[in-house]
Order: sequence, then C-alpha cells, then structure tokens
Amino acid sequence: MRTRTIATELRIHAPFTAFGTFTGIVIMAGIIHMRLPREVSSGLFWTFHPLHVLLSAFVTVAMFRLHGNRGLWRTLWIGYVGSVGIATLSDSLIPYVGELMLNLPHRGIHIGAIERWWLVNPLAFAGIALAFVRPRTKFPHAAHVLLSTWASLFHMTMALGTEVDAATMVLIAVFLFLAVWIPCCTSDIVFPLLFSKE
Repeated sequence: MRTRTIATELRIHAPFTAFGTFTGIVIMAGIIHMRLPREVSSGLFWTFHPLHVLLSAFVTVAMFRLHGNRGLWRTLWIGYVGSVGIATLSDSLIPYVGELMLNLPHRGIHIGAIERWWLVNPLAFAGIALAFVRPRTKFPHAAHVLLSTWASLFHMTMALGTEVDAATMVLIAVFLFLAVWIPCCTSDIVFPLLFSKE
C-alpha cells in the first residue's frame, strides 16, 4: 500500500515538475538575453533557497502529521532532514554536478545551511512549527516545486558564462527536472511516508 501511494504521488507530481522546469527555462532565457550579471542570480538563489527550505519543512511535516504521527522529536527530525538535507541536494548538489558535467565557467557549490546558517536553519524550524500546528499539503507542494526549480536554476545561472548554446540550455533543463522531481517528491512524499505509522 505504501509503495503504491509513493509511486502514485511521483506520477501525479511529474507534471508540476515539468511546468516548473518550463518556467525555469523561460527565466534563464531572459537572464541570458538581458546579460544580467552573476550577482543577480546569486541574490535570487539566496532568496529562493531559504524560501524553498521553509516550504519544504512545512510540506514534509504536514505529510508526516497527516499520516497519524504526533511525536515532537520525531517530527523535528523528519522536518529538518527532509527539508534542509533534501533541499540542499535539490538546490545545490545536483545543480553543481550539472555545472561540473557541463564544464560551466563559474561553477561552485553553495550549502545554505552552512554558508547562511543564520537564515536557512531558522526558516526550516519555522516551517516545522507551522505544519505542526496546521498541517496542509496541497497548495504548498505546488509552490514548493516552483521555489525549488528557481533555486536550482539560479544556482546554475550563477555558473554560466557570457555565451550559452542551445545544447547547454537543453541539458540544464534536464538537470532542473531531475533536481526538482526526485528530491522534492522525496522530501514531500517519500521521506515522511517511509517513517509514518499509516
């Protein structure tokens, strides 16, 4: 039953992720066309990554609580690892692998929970607290997918040079889809359900 639920949720959420990837490609095309400096992408990454962690914590804990779980310490552990750990994978680690594979000129790894611990960690705990009090999952998951897509995108656009060919844009789109679909659905659905009672 649990495996079937997880598989169904992954299938249902693939279109969300495809739409998020499409918006990311449109935004990236705009950044390239306007030749925006890397500092713009950096500022946007450090905006969307913390917001992603906040929503990820909220949705992960909401899913965990809605499936019959009530323990405080267990909820904190699920919420923190499911948000900070998986958002780091989605927003930083997978995009960085893409940057390495595409040999982007300004590639770098940015771990929010370490580099800006004073921002990312409190937002994770705020998301956990909100979901502990009022668990909901429908609207926040859609927003979570978009925030994750954009955080991953801006991590990669920080690494771009001045010239980007069509093949590189297509490959970035593939990395965006993978960076969002697997980690975000894992965070929101698979991870809390694996540890849930029901």
